[in-house]
Amino acid sequence: MRTYNDLTLMTRKRLMQAEIPGYQLESRLLVAHAAGKPVAELLRDLNLYTTEEVVDRVSSYVDRRLAGEPVAYITGTWEFYGLPMVITPDVLIPRMDTEVLIDAVKEFLTGRKMDARVLDLCCGSGCIACAIAKELPATKLVAVDISASALQVCRENVTMNRLNSRVLCLQADALASPPMGMGQFDVIVSNPPYIASGEIMGLDPSVRDHEPIWALDGGEDGLKFYKGIIKYWRSVLKPGGLIFFEVGEGEAEPVRAMLLEGGFAEAEFRQDSGGTDRVVIGRLEE
Repeated sequence: MRTYNDLTLMTRKRLMQAEIPGYQLESRLLVAHAAGKPVAELLRDLNLYTTEEVVDRVSSYVDRRLAGEPVAYITGTWEFYGLPMVITPDVLIPRMDTEVLIDAVKEFLTGRKMDARVLDLCCGSGCIACAIAKELPATKLVAVDISASALQVCRENVTMNRLNSRVLCLQADALASPPMGMGQFDVIVSNPPYIASGEIMGLDPSVRDHEPIWALDGGEDGLKFYKGIIKYWRSVLKPGGLIFFEVGEGEAEPVRAMLLEGGFAEAEFRQDSGGTDRVVIGRLEE
């Protein structure tokens, strides 16, 4: 018989030998998921004995992880901005870089427009909309994606985080005119697909082979969605309203130029923890 501690150490060793960077955290996540426990409960129960069923389940999870499948898809959960998120292969796994987007929205709205109406385009899992709604409890949000399967995940996350009264999920195409009757928004926020088509095959296999390509591919130059959103969705932004884009490395300046050419009075950047210009913020002319 093995204890949960034995199982966690065995799992950590296999991941470490495979040179998986987050082996310490991932070993706990996989064992906790196999045992049906939150990580905090697993840590409390480390000295208790587990079952062969749990051991076998962990072994299969580790095999999948060593084959390149991201741990978030194995467990079906991830955390973003301190919130639990349901994650499936129909949506991208939330990245820490995207938390800069939430920080920027909070910075601009806090003390100025606490009850803003916010539109999240290309919402995927809904992590951005959920985080903004939690951090700014007077806001109302509409989360939009073209994918019905992604919207189903978004709805699950909105429900799980008890945000149904303030977050509406809507199917629409960011590269086409908005549906009639959407009204006006104080803020548009978007983390759209921004990888250039020719760079997709060069991505890490854990991303290229497991995450949805349609949520990564930003067209020939990676800028297709920024162009489309500025062209088609500027019409639902109030005069003086703000747009927040997450951008890929080297894309901040081109996106800034697009905003200024597209009727925005000013545009500025926010950097991620690695010093990359990660968020472009534009203010529409009044």
